Amino acid sequence: MGLHENGNWTVEGSRTSQFEQHLRAILDLPLGDTAMSSDFAVVGNVFGGEKSDMYRPYLHLMARSPGLKFHQSRTEVLSGRKIGHVSAVGENILDLRECITHAVDYMSGEIDE
Repeated sequence: MGLHENGNWTVEGSRTSQFEQHLRAILDLPLGDTAMSSDFAVVGNVFGGEKSDMYRPYLHLMARSPGLKFHQSRTEVLSGRKIGHVSAVGENILDLRECITHAVDYMSGEIDE
């Protein structure tokens, strides 16, 4: 069993994430429930763009979308390099996709409000 970024949706979207499940498996513990925590889970990868300081984008997005979750995997923001991902869970797939698209575009500097 290996970890992969395609499973990042499990952090918020599953009762037991792929990361927890991996630990349970290698420690010979009972595996957790993998049922989804909501009807839908949407994830978007964030790549560095014009903005090197992510403080203002985080403020904007946390105020705009309180349910949005941030996972930054790099401390240095370089243009074109993946710096993390954002995710959201809920019942309305269209709202979730809009939320994630806006967050990815805003964090990368493609849009500004």
